[in-house]
Amino acid sequence: MSQNDTALIDRFGRQIHYLRLSVTDRCDFRCVYCMSEQMQFLPREQVLSLEEMLALAQAFTELGVRKIRLTGGEPLVRRNVLWLIERLGELPVELVLTTNGSQLQRFAQPLRQAGVSRLNISLDSLDPERFRNLTRNGRLDQVLAGIDAACDAGFTRIKLNTVVLHGRNEDEVPALVEYVRSRGLDISFIEEMPLGRISEHDRSEAFCSSDSLQARLAEHYTLIPTAERTGGPSRYFRMPDSDSRIGFISPHSHNFCGDCNRVRVTAEGRLLLCLGNEHSVDLRALLRQPGCDAEQLRQAIVDAMQIKPERHHFTLDEEPQILRFMNMTGG
Repeated sequence: MSQNDTALIDRFGRQIHYLRLSVTDRCDFRCVYCMSEQMQFLPREQVLSLEEMLALAQAFTELGVRKIRLTGGEPLVRRNVLWLIERLGELPVELVLTTNGSQLQRFAQPLRQAGVSRLNISLDSLDPERFRNLTRNGRLDQVLAGIDAACDAGFTRIKLNTVVLHGRNEDEVPALVEYVRSRGLDISFIEEMPLGRISEHDRSEAFCSSDSLQARLAEHYTLIPTAERTGGPSRYFRMPDSDSRIGFISPHSHNFCGDCNRVRVTAEGRLLLCLGNEHSVDLRALLRQPGCDAEQLRQAIVDAMQIKPERHHFTLDEEPQILRFMNMTGG
């Protein structure tokens, strides 16, 4: 592969420099928008080893990826995951992690020492009973203590992610903003993504648009649009009296495909070219093929850019076309 081939550019001229790497499909929560209550997780032999994940990360880095986000499931329930994180921290990339916060009291300081610069932490409610209902088994006090531990560990930025559901937690949006303002954190409010069949709620009835949330918050705060980006799909707003940023991720109401800069690798080694499509390449099969070398791996990744679709097409009034749950996709 020549030096000129080391940039990952798709058919639409978009350069890929952001990898979301799922280290496990398992999670200690069962969030209602993410998975079914009775999940069947992947057999161990189908999940990439930590060594295989490291080889993939090295290949992507050599192809121009500048940011790697570790996701799951819940990445911190993966056995020996710190071994992988410490080695990823040695690569020339920005290393970040998305977590539900349940394990941060134990892991926050080691993560920071290993080279993780920023955290995204899921938090959908500040009410203990409501939090348990949304996560099916999560403890709010455990997550809040994890957030405090992360603040003490000294990460560059910490952002909360809130999936907003009409009738479930949209009334808490102002309180969540007050929470991040009091701690110097950021927050993104996310429109639910229609991945996997769920029975917990009707997605069309639970849909809460980013525009409606922005209007609600405008009653309490002056929101100033900003061109700031962190590499992901959030559109950010600032407030004159706070350093906190308010973001909106709007896969339905404000499609963000035009400047997509990312791909995902699932825990089973599928290179997923789009969140809302099934275009993918089986990198696990290649990694486990006798004689596979780094050059073959890089070439397979480059070739995969030719099947990255232009955009997703999410709908709320039909059965989901994408049957994999969010824990299978990699957050």
